Amino acid sequence: MQKFWRWSVEKFPTWFAPNLMTVLGLIVNALTTLILIYYSPDAKTAVPAWTLFLFALGLFIYQTLDACDGKQARRTGSTSTLGELFDHGCDSLSTVFVAISACIAVQLGEYSNLMFYQCIAASALFYAAHWQTYVSAKLRFGKFDVTEAQFCIIAIHLVSAIFGVEIWSKEVPFVHCSLKILTICMIFLGEVNQFFSYFKVVFAGGVGKNGSTVAGTSVLSPCIPIAIVIVSATMIYKKSTTNLVQNNPCLYLLTFGIIIAKITNKLVIAHMTKSEMQYLDSSFIGPFLLFLNQYFNTFLNEYYVLWLALIYSIIDIILYASSCCLQISSFLGIYVFSLKKRPPGKQSFKSQNGREKRYNLRQQKS
Repeated sequence: MQKFWRWSVEKFPTWFAPNLMTVLGLIVNALTTLILIYYSPDAKTAVPAWTLFLFALGLFIYQTLDACDGKQARRTGSTSTLGELFDHGCDSLSTVFVAISACIAVQLGEYSNLMFYQCIAASALFYAAHWQTYVSAKLRFGKFDVTEAQFCIIAIHLVSAIFGVEIWSKEVPFVHCSLKILTICMIFLGEVNQFFSYFKVVFAGGVGKNGSTVAGTSVLSPCIPIAIVIVSATMIYKKSTTNLVQNNPCLYLLTFGIIIAKITNKLVIAHMTKSEMQYLDSSFIGPFLLFLNQYFNTFLNEYYVLWLALIYSIIDIILYASSCCLQISSFLGIYVFSLKKRPPGKQSFKSQNGREKRYNLRQQKS
C-alpha cells in the first residue's frame, strides 16, 4: 500500500497538521461503528447493508489517514513524540471499534462468550504489542499485521453487505461447523500466534539493566494493569444476574475496551518517557461501580450502572489524553492541531521549571 499512501499524502496541503489527519480518521471510524451499534446493540439483529458498506469505507479512510499522518509529518518536518502518542492513542481506540463492528457484521452476539473473548483479546493484543515495545524499545511488525487485519475486517463487512449476514450461519462442507465459527477459529489461531511472538520478546529480556524494561523495571510489571481489567470484566460478566453482557454486549465491551485503551496509552507514555508503569488507574472506578453493585445484590439496575461506567470511562480518557497532549505540546513549543510554532512567551515558567527538574533528576539517576 506504500505507493497508494505516498500518492494520497501528496493530495494534502502542507499546512494540514498530521495529528488532524489522525483524529479525523478516528472520528470517521467511531461514527460508522456507532451507527452499527445503533442498529444492532445486541450484535444479533441484522443491520442494513448500507451501514456495513459505510463502515468498510470508514475503516479504509481511517487506515489511509493513519498511514499518511507519519508521512505528512516527515513531509512538513513536524515529527514529534506528540505525533507518536496521538497515532498510537487513536489506534488503541480504533481497535475497540473495529472488534465490536466485526462481531456485529457476523452476528456474534448469538455466542456471547465468543464475542466477549474476541473483543477483549483484540484490545489485549494491542496492549501486548506495546508491552514488548516497553521491554525491547522496538515496535515490531509481522508479515501479517495491522494493515492485513484491517483488510480482512473490511472484507467481512463487504461479504455481509453483499450476501447478507445470514451467510455466516451456513455450514461449511467437510468441516461441519458454520462459516462464523470457522472464521472465529482462524482469527483465534492468528491471535495466539501473535501473542506468542510478543511474549517471546518479553521473556527474552529487555534492553534495560539486567534484562529489565526501558525504565529499569521488571519485564512482567505491565501485566498487572491489563490483568486487573480482564479479570474484573470476566468476573462482572459471569456474576451478572441480569444477563448484562448477553443483552448489552456492545455497551459492555465498549466500556472495557475504552478502559484498556486508557492503560495502553499510559504504557505508550511510560515507554516514551522511560518511566515506571503505574499499576492502578482512575479508569478502574468504572468496573468498581459494577462490582460494588453486584456485591450488594444488584441494588441498582445493572444497565444504568453500565451506562454510568461507560460515561465515566469516556470522560476519564478524554481528560487524560487532553492533559498529556497539552503538556507535551507546551514542552515542545508546538500546537496539537496546527503546524505553527508556539511563541516563546506561550511556554509558562512552570513548564520550563518542570523541564529543568526532570533534566536534573535524569542526571542524578545516571
